[in-house]
Amino acid sequence: MRRLLLRAVGAVRGVPLLRAGPGSPGECFPPAPPQPLRRSGRPFTRVCPSPGPVPHPVLPAGTARLSHSDPRGWDGHTGEEEEEEEEEGWHQLYPSHIPTSPLQKALLAAGSAVMALYDPYRHDMVAVLGETTGCLALPNLRDKMKHHPEGYRILQERPCIRLSTLDMSRLRGLPDGSLGREYVRFLEDNKVSPDTRMPPKFVDDEELAYVIQRYREVHDLMHTLLGMPTNMLGEVVVKWFEAVQTGLPMCVLGAAFGPVRLSARKLQVLATELVPWAIRSGLNASCVLNVYYEQRWEQPVESLREEIGIFPPPAVRV
Repeated sequence: MRRLLLRAVGAVRGVPLLRAGPGSPGECFPPAPPQPLRRSGRPFTRVCPSPGPVPHPVLPAGTARLSHSDPRGWDGHTGEEEEEEEEEGWHQLYPSHIPTSPLQKALLAAGSAVMALYDPYRHDMVAVLGETTGCLALPNLRDKMKHHPEGYRILQERPCIRLSTLDMSRLRGLPDGSLGREYVRFLEDNKVSPDTRMPPKFVDDEELAYVIQRYREVHDLMHTLLGMPTNMLGEVVVKWFEAVQTGLPMCVLGAAFGPVRLSARKLQVLATELVPWAIRSGLNASCVLNVYYEQRWEQPVESLREEIGIFPPPAVRV
């Protein structure tokens, strides 16, 4: 138990403690349908289409490799430890997955919540908080997607928004006011990149892990549709909209406690203009995860807002 908790905490700090394979920012979930397997009487899902030995990592020149006589694997764990984990029911469900117990999730949620409140720009802590507290909201979002034609297709094809999947030159050449052009303008003006979104680690369901990854990937598109910058006021407004839309506790926490860092003038604008608009838009809009944004780049932002049900932003400076 202690060893698993240390591994989970270490993973949050960026230490690659599990044999996670691909899972760094910039990689996508495979579109191939998962293969259900069963081991030790407990069902789990294999993401890789074909089983086989895990290849040794490519080490930099001059780096020593463990000898074949060394009982430890390249992830630092012995075969006995791995067998013990399998007997305990700890199974890796997708490349970046780190299995954790309910107690471990509770500890991670508490620690990440404190750090996220202390520094709202710690995106790694915000990500952990979203994963460890979304056990009720994520299945609800997944069901909404499954019962919507466009959302169901997204779940099947599993597109991802990364620099490697975007034709930035084409998007820059789209007319002003189109979703693609305004999205690129938002990225450039705010100096952000879609590749900074961390892959999920602590969601114990492969399909739900894609749902929260998709939510993270469309977050910048929510800024674009809502016309909000990435300053604290803009982030709080987007969090209010997302809290109503998704029900994720992480969004509710950010919406509730984010304003404590705002000035009195901005608090007044937030309370009288922006929050009421964000709540009304969130309640009126259809599920934002049911939009295949990659196929809507040419659509005008105003048209897409109207289609989704987002009201025009208030004429106030954010």
